[in-house]
Amino acid sequence: MDITFQDLSSTFSLGDIAASLALSFVLSAIIGWVYRATHRNVSYSQSYVQTLIILGMLISLIMLVVGSNIARAFALVGALSVVRFRNAIKETRDVGFIFLVMGVGMACGTRFYLLAVIATVAICLIIGVMYRFNWFALNVQRQVVKVQVPPDRDHTHAVQDVLLRLTTEFELVSIESIRGGALTELMYTVRLKKGSEPGELIAALSQLTGGQRVTVLTGYDQTDL
Repeated sequence: MDITFQDLSSTFSLGDIAASLALSFVLSAIIGWVYRATHRNVSYSQSYVQTLIILGMLISLIMLVVGSNIARAFALVGALSVVRFRNAIKETRDVGFIFLVMGVGMACGTRFYLLAVIATVAICLIIGVMYRFNWFALNVQRQVVKVQVPPDRDHTHAVQDVLLRLTTEFELVSIESIRGGALTELMYTVRLKKGSEPGELIAALSQLTGGQRVTVLTGYDQTDL
């Protein structure tokens, strides 16, 4: 039986490989730096940014392999469908950066080099402008207030009197019995009045709780808790 091996590398040159991988690396690294510079929350991950760069180069390599061959494209889809990812994406913005490096990698792998450069520069500039001018921000800072009170009587009205004095709005979220019924926990979402401080709210509520715990979580809708 005559067995022969065919090398298909001649469909693209060594220069194409070097240019695609090098450009995808540079552009993906730029996107990674933009992501780091414009990241706001506390869930920054170095491995995620490094994965963005690897993904951009990998997509470029895949596009070189697939080329214009439909059979190879379907074979690749079948092979990648076996892969399962367990890590949850914490921010929807992170998904956008994943698709951005994928698009740049595809453009580099199909040798649309000018398109890849222009798209990276334009989109990164837009991201920078949105970060600099804080587009679409909802400048409303709310607090979560947890008050633990003895269950001997109804403390709801007394707590709400304090909230009426120190907040512009509040809403009772839940009432829960804790520690085997020894305490009742009231949870509110509130907006402090201008000039009021969380410490002032804690001091006022502590007078009603009989020494029980009072917790104020500030800015819960802008940070990862």
